[in-house]
Amino acid sequence: MDCSTFDTETYRNARIAAVQPEYAWASADVAGMTIEQQAAWQREFRRRFAVLLGNLEQWDRPLLNAVVTDIVQCEGYRRETITFTTRPDLTAFGYFLIPDGTTVRQPTVLCIPGHGVGVDGICGLMGEEYSEDFALQSVRQGFPTFALEITGFGRRRDAAARRGGPGTSSCGRDSTAALMLGETMSGWRVWDAMRALDYLESRTEIVDPSRLGIMGISGGGLVSLFTAALDARVSACVVSSYFNTFAASVLSIDHCVDNYVPGLLNLCEMPDLATLIVPRALFAVSGTVDTIFPLPAFQSAVTQAQDIYREFGRPEQFDAEIFEGGHRFHGAGAFAFLHRHLS
Repeated sequence: MDCSTFDTETYRNARIAAVQPEYAWASADVAGMTIEQQAAWQREFRRRFAVLLGNLEQWDRPLLNAVVTDIVQCEGYRRETITFTTRPDLTAFGYFLIPDGTTVRQPTVLCIPGHGVGVDGICGLMGEEYSEDFALQSVRQGFPTFALEITGFGRRRDAAARRGGPGTSSCGRDSTAALMLGETMSGWRVWDAMRALDYLESRTEIVDPSRLGIMGISGGGLVSLFTAALDARVSACVVSSYFNTFAASVLSIDHCVDNYVPGLLNLCEMPDLATLIVPRALFAVSGTVDTIFPLPAFQSAVTQAQDIYREFGRPEQFDAEIFEGGHRFHGAGAFAFLHRHLS
């Protein structure tokens, strides 16, 4: 008996390989377009992407009602605890880390954690090795830094997850609820990040809204990439330990359900999203032995992003780095890139 048709791996790989994404860079004749046509192509791609994430352009944008609930003076910076309204009946939480001596508007970085203990794990408040306290690194680099708690982790999780301890999330339950509502967890988190940008724009005594960066690791890298693709307020985007191809990462290796957007592969592959960020700055970084976002696919995605930025006449706006190590944050090139593009 030929059992090949029983093998779901064979079936799904064949289906994935046969997909021809509508906005695939390889088939896009951007070079033959006028500047106006390129802009129109990007706008329609962006609109379609927002629809797949949950029709974000139709969501209500209530008043932020932002509150500073606590201020702590730390060594070299102060940490403000911030809450704000992101959607009706939903409140976001974050830390605004402000370097001592900040007296004029500064380039500011929004930091997004990945799976783990939440925002405390990137601000030096709770040990989390793979995140390397990158929000704390950011403020020590001189950037006012907003560290956003993502839905499903830390303070933004359900009661069952809180009973399970610091490392237990409600990500799966929240993500499946979003899908059944016709939305996505990616959309929920991207919306939160966009609302955090709204908040940063309100802090005019500190933040230069024309120089906003976003940085995230792993699942936070997804949020950073997707947010930069949709929101032109992001001047520079750093994607750590996520930039890859969907086929080689989330479609080949078991990942949390929060990574999946129905129909997205029919629209684009991951590196195609660079066309929604160019001419703004994009930096991608990956480890040599990242087991869930494999290096060969990272290199392939980087090659495509380089081609995209060259075709749009802005090759200097993209860069990438490979470091020796696994799935973790590595900031050497990333912070140099942010200083270069936000200053």
